[in-house]
Amino acid sequence: MYPSKVLHWIADEEVPSSGPESDQAPFEKRSPANDEVLAQIAGGTADDVTLAVDIASSAADTWGRLPAPRRGEILGRAAALLRAKEREFGEIIQAETGKPRKSALAEVGSSADLAVFMEGEGSRSYGKTMPSPIANRTVRTLRTPIGVCAAIMPFNSPLAGIAWKVFPALLCGNAVVVKSHELTPYTAVALGKLLQEAGLPAGVYSAVQGSGPAVGLPLVRDERVGLVSFTGSSATGKLVQKAVSERRVLAKVCLELGGKNPLVVCDDADLPQAIEQAVASAFIDAGQRCASGSRLIVFRHVYDGFKQSLVERTKAVKVGSGDEDECGPVISRQSLDRLLEAVAAAEKRGARVLTGGTAVEKGAGYYMKPTVLDNVSPDDELSQTELFGPVTCLYRVKDFEEAIALANSTSFGLTGAIHTINNHRIEEFIARYRGGLVSINGPTYGAGPHMPFGGVKNSGNGFREPGTEALDVYTEWKTVVVNHDPARV
Repeated sequence: MYPSKVLHWIADEEVPSSGPESDQAPFEKRSPANDEVLAQIAGGTADDVTLAVDIASSAADTWGRLPAPRRGEILGRAAALLRAKEREFGEIIQAETGKPRKSALAEVGSSADLAVFMEGEGSRSYGKTMPSPIANRTVRTLRTPIGVCAAIMPFNSPLAGIAWKVFPALLCGNAVVVKSHELTPYTAVALGKLLQEAGLPAGVYSAVQGSGPAVGLPLVRDERVGLVSFTGSSATGKLVQKAVSERRVLAKVCLELGGKNPLVVCDDADLPQAIEQAVASAFIDAGQRCASGSRLIVFRHVYDGFKQSLVERTKAVKVGSGDEDECGPVISRQSLDRLLEAVAAAEKRGARVLTGGTAVEKGAGYYMKPTVLDNVSPDDELSQTELFGPVTCLYRVKDFEEAIALANSTSFGLTGAIHTINNHRIEEFIARYRGGLVSINGPTYGAGPHMPFGGVKNSGNGFREPGTEALDVYTEWKTVVVNHDPARV
C-alpha cells in the first residue's frame, strides 16, 4: 500500500521535483516501528512551490464562485470514500507513524466525521443584516473566500491534521497548497487522490514534499498565499509568523502550537478514574499530542496513593504497534534520542524516574518505555518545555490555590483537566486556568468536528480550528452597503 517513491501532488497528478538537481535530492522515510526504509521522498524546491501556487491561483476563483452547498457535497462524497477506504488509509497512517492499528483507524473515522460536519456548514455559511440609521440604506455582511491557503502539517496525526485545515478551507471556497511533514509524506498525496475521486476540480488541492527551509519558507513567503495555517512547535510557529510579517503583502496566520498541559487531581477525586485518564493523556500516541497530559498535579493528601497506583498502571501499558497495544513508537530515531537525553539530564538535576526512562528493546523500532518522574522543580526545563513523547511528571501541592498557580506556571495554555466532585473547584478552575480547553473529570485531550480547538500564550494566536469557528479562519468578512432611491423605482 505504501509506494517506494513519494512525489508531489500538483494539478491532480504525482509529479517529481523540479529545479536544479543539487536542490532536489530525495530523502528517506523510515518506519518508526522497525527502522526499515519505507520510501524515497521527493526533495522539494522553491520551484515546486511556485508551480503549486500557480496552479492553485488559477483554480481558486472558479472554485470560490461555486455555491457553498455544492462545495459541501464534494466533502460529503470525500467522507463516504474515507469510510470505504478506512483500511487503506489506516495502513498508510500506521506505516508512517507506527501507531497502533486501532488508533490509525480512529483517525480515519474522525477525519470522515469532520468532512460530514463541514458538508452541512455549506448550507449554513451565514452572514448578517443590520439596520442603518440612514434612510434607504441596507447593510449586510457576507463571507468571501481568501483565495490560496497554505497548510503546514504536523506529523503526529497525518490525516486528521490535514483534514482539520483542508476540509474547512475547501468548504469556504479556497484552493489549498499543503506542505507535507517530512516524516509523514504520503498521507497528503493519498488524500489528493481521494479528493480527485470525490469530484474536486483539478488544481484546487496540491501537496508538496520537502523540508521547512526548502519548501515551507518559500510557501509562506509567496505573496499570492492569503492565509498560512500552521500546526507544530511554538518556536517554528513564531518563525512562520515572522516570515509572513516581512512580506510586502501581509496574510492571515493561524497558529496551533504546543502545550504543557496540566491534569489536576484533587483530594476528593475518583482516583481509579483519574489514574486511567492520566495514563491515557500522557501515553496515547506515545505522548506525541499537543494536548498530552505532561504535568500531573496532585493534592498532598492523596499524592502517595496516586503515585503508587499510577506507576503500577504505567508499567502495565502495552507498548507496540499491534491491535491491542496502547503506546506506539515515537516518530524518529532523533526524537527517541532527544527524549532519552532529556530524561537523563533531568535526573542529573535531581529528578527521580519512577518508571521508564529508557528505550524498549523491541527490534529496531523507536519505542520508549512510558515514563513517570517526580521531584522535578516547576521551573525545571522538563516542567517548562514541551517534550512530545511518553513522559509525564508528578507534582505534589497542598491545596487548590497552589494547584491553579502551578497549572498556569508555563508559557503554554492549550488544555487542562481537573478531577474533583467539588463544583466550586470546578467553576474556579474553569474561570482561572488560562487555556483554550478545560476538561472536567476527563483527559487533557478531547476534540470533535463541532468543537473549536486552540490555545493561548505560546499555544496559539487566537484562532480556532475546526468547528464553525474554522469558518472565521478560512474566510474574510465583507461588509456590503447598498443605497437606493425610492423616487427612481
